[in-house]
Amino acid sequence: MNRNWLKWVVFFVCLAGVFLLGVALAFIVARKGETKLAPPVSLNIPENETDPAVWGKVFPREYGRFRMTEDTTGPTKYGGPSPFSWLERDTLLVFLWAGYPFSVEYNEDRGHAWTLVDVEKTARRDPARGGKPQSGVCLTCKSADVPGMMQEMGLEKFYSARLEEVLPKAKHPVACSDCHDPKSMELRITRPALKEALVAMGKDTSRLTRQEMRSLVCAQCHSEYFFPRETKYLTFPWKYGTSPEAMFKFYEEIGFSDWVHPVSGTPLIKVQHPDYEIFLSGPHAQAGLACADCHMPYIAEGGVKFTDHYVQSPLKNISNACKPCHEGSEDEIRARVESIQDKNNELLHRAEVALSDAHQAIASAKASGATDDQLKEARTLLREAQMYWDYVFSANSMGFHSPQEAARVLAAAIDLARQSQLAALSAQITAKGGK
Repeated sequence: MNRNWLKWVVFFVCLAGVFLLGVALAFIVARKGETKLAPPVSLNIPENETDPAVWGKVFPREYGRFRMTEDTTGPTKYGGPSPFSWLERDTLLVFLWAGYPFSVEYNEDRGHAWTLVDVEKTARRDPARGGKPQSGVCLTCKSADVPGMMQEMGLEKFYSARLEEVLPKAKHPVACSDCHDPKSMELRITRPALKEALVAMGKDTSRLTRQEMRSLVCAQCHSEYFFPRETKYLTFPWKYGTSPEAMFKFYEEIGFSDWVHPVSGTPLIKVQHPDYEIFLSGPHAQAGLACADCHMPYIAEGGVKFTDHYVQSPLKNISNACKPCHEGSEDEIRARVESIQDKNNELLHRAEVALSDAHQAIASAKASGATDDQLKEARTLLREAQMYWDYVFSANSMGFHSPQEAARVLAAAIDLARQSQLAALSAQITAKGGK
């Protein structure tokens, strides 16, 4: 009798265990099911609406996260949202950019919410602080109101206008409408220069995949560009590709330079944030990832999964940006990234010293009587070297977007700069009557 009773106890315990396990599994499945992409909503956003607060009424989660780009605390080792001065941190920059507005002010970027304020306040456009008046093209990637201005004024007129003319028309920083169609929420390209560059490269912009678009909406602004002094028409130098060598070939073909260095007399190119170009050569792009995968990862709130619009360094969001793919603790992942950045920073400094030496060597040779013809080789080498260095320096991530490519390009910059220095020394010897 006791034995039969024990069997029934065991039976009911097992039954209860199976029941509880089933309940637990059902709860887990239910919870996972709750964490889904936000359901479609009724879109009533006007066609030309640029105010992110209006979009926020329809997409409060995304807007709330976008507002967090106002935060300027918590810098990373080599970047982050705190606007420190790179000119104070790296004093050789003032010399390398001498004669160009970047030698007056060059601060670490703040978040997207600050784009309009920062272009208004920069010393680079203030003659009283050593800057120079700027053209409307400088507003291209600073305000969501720019596409409307371009349509109203016409591209050529917008680009060539003085910045003071177009700034009063800009009411909002970079925001929702820059990347999203208000009717469908599909990603879109709103800056003509990128479309023109893609078409010139043979790309059909109507057949771009969503994953491609998750990088290209960033490439609208996070890319190298130039504009001819006469027309100010903003153009991406991608005719031969997106590598620094390909872009340098294009600049040589059209004889373009941004300014002439006052010490060496070398016509130089100022590279502007080529984040997309250097990313393309890196391991994350090769693995099929997009900019948004790391800088705007999916997050969940209230059981709803959505894209995080708090665009920031992945180092400030390692759990969502890195750990879905990478093993290790947050501290271990951060240490791996910073180790790569430390090595890149060391190479950057070596390149800066080599460039500085080359500028000084050319100036010394010129003072000794060397002619422009005798210094042509040294200046050509220095022009290429400084562009390659600036290609890595002016890109965000301190080389992390493409570590091997950054190291390769900086090695070329150092080599070319030292070749320039030797060519200047040779010209100096020749000028003094030597052989």
